[in-house]
Amino acid sequence: MEASWAFGAGGLPAAGLGGRAVNARLGPLGGRGAAGRPVVARGPAPGPRPPSPGTALRPLRPTGLGAGRRSRSVRGVSAPGRAEVSPAWAWAVVAGCRMNCRSEVLEVTVEGRQVEEAMLAVLHTVLLHRSTGKFHYKKEGTYSIGTVGTQDVDCDFIDFTYVRVSSDELDRALRKVVGEFKEALRNSGGDGLGQISLEFYQKKKSRWPFSDECIPWEVWTVKVHVVALATEQERQICREKVGEKLCEKLINIVEVMNRHEYLPKMPTQSEVDNVFDTGLRDVQPYLYKISFQITDALGTSVTTTMRRLIKDTLAL
Repeated sequence: MEASWAFGAGGLPAAGLGGRAVNARLGPLGGRGAAGRPVVARGPAPGPRPPSPGTALRPLRPTGLGAGRRSRSVRGVSAPGRAEVSPAWAWAVVAGCRMNCRSEVLEVTVEGRQVEEAMLAVLHTVLLHRSTGKFHYKKEGTYSIGTVGTQDVDCDFIDFTYVRVSSDELDRALRKVVGEFKEALRNSGGDGLGQISLEFYQKKKSRWPFSDECIPWEVWTVKVHVVALATEQERQICREKVGEKLCEKLINIVEVMNRHEYLPKMPTQSEVDNVFDTGLRDVQPYLYKISFQITDALGTSVTTTMRRLIKDTLAL
């Protein structure tokens, strides 16, 4: 079954939250800044006015470390010569690179057996709003988008029900990564602290022999704290409390999705693989990747600790 896509007026299915439904109408696919204007870095304040006609001019002597070198420009901000880099210019470069990448951070506290269900609830909810039906091109510039099926999921260890995209392939991919994250938390010892990140990106073609550049435009990070409970009564209370907290988090996700913020523009048929993951048969999410990190009780990442240990060993 196929359905024509109405740009700017389309909406995705409601996300069920603990027995309640939240309407999740998205804005137009593709866009600009919050006010509809492109976001650019502002340059420095304009210099003095030019002299009036007839005024005698004398050349200025270049001074400073960067004298005699041409300046570069990044998004309207002048850069000094190679020997002199001002802090303002360096900040402008960093801001320009990250300008279009949004970052959202969520924090949850769960029992060990609740880790998998809590992470799947968050990741599936985000991907529900960042997925479309399969594209069917008739000719260049004309296409239709298939429907996106949904499915209710009841949690076993949390009083909670969420909605996910009805795609077994996508569900298996998420369960694989979340299972590895859960196992890493279990093997970390002590209090389980970690985070899992879902990053959406688009590809930018590069000339041979360089590989394509991946440009992130949205990142969701879930910080997880795993607690150990001693009695069944504590587990029952945690079961209810985690369900309430997850409901709040998913409502927050829907609110963020409803904002009119940057999304990659709809691609042509030849460029669809640069924006969407076309490898799934029944759904087409934006390109994404999932990574996770485990931290110890002191907040130091395990990967960083291992790096230091190897460095100290080599030093001996």
